[in-house]
This record gives sequence, structure tokens and C-alpha cells, in this order.
Amino acid sequence: MKLVIQKVKKAQVEVNNQIVGKIDKGYMVLLGVKKGDNRDNADYLARKLCNLRIFEDENEKMNLSIKDVQGSLLVISQFTLYGNTKDGNRPSFIEAEEPEKANELYEYFMEKCKENGIEKIEKGIFGAHMEVSLINDGPNTIIMEK
Repeated sequence: MKLVIQKVKKAQVEVNNQIVGKIDKGYMVLLGVKKGDNRDNADYLARKLCNLRIFEDENEKMNLSIKDVQGSLLVISQFTLYGNTKDGNRPSFIEAEEPEKANELYEYFMEKCKENGIEKIEKGIFGAHMEVSLINDGPNTIIMEK
């Protein structure tokens, strides 16, 4: 399982010109599920994400978590994080998990984030063509994988 985490001032996702998820201060997270991932991977990454300290404290040091600043999450499923471009110019997605299992872990991950203290969690629509927009704060982008 792989997360691409962007600290944002605001972010939103649209499907068919309709906003389906929108946050202010927090993290916009792209989540990829690869074959063999399981709930243990999701538990670990949800805990790490919710305790990640990349918000600035009063001394301008990255020392605060999303919980400390009452931030929100926008979590978007993205199988293309497991696109392999080693051979040729067109990505292969054979490492990405099958949609049914990937969606199950995507939903489970968000439940675990809520259990880890995140009050507002928005999401995209699994499998849909989505338009994502954000204002990156920093910019500050972190990649986590388990």
C-alpha cells in the first residue's frame, strides 16, 4: 500500500462536474493498493498518517500532526501509483490490486483514520474519472509505503 500525502490549504475532487469531496487545511492523500496488501498494511499506514508531524508549531518547526491542528483528510484511490514503467513507455498495472479488494482496503483505511482521531474525512468515488484540485501548503509532499 502506498500513500502520496500532500499538505494542503484546501483540496477538492469532482466527478462529472460535481464536487464529491472537499476539505480545507489538512492532507490530500492518494492511496494505491497493490496485490498482497492487507488490513495490517492499512492499520500501520493509517496510524503513521494520523501521527505524521509536518504542520508547523509556534517556532515554525514541523512538529504538529493533523490531529493537533484539527485538519481534514481527502483520500483518493489511485491504482496508477503502482504503474510500472520499467519496460516500454506504457505503464503496466499488474502490481495493482483487483478493484473489489482495493476498494475494500480503501474504505477500511478511512475507517482506521477515523479511529485514529481524524474527525473529517472526505473521499473521491472509487473507480471514477476524477478531477482533483488543491492548493499545496509548502509545498510539502510525503510518500509512505508498507
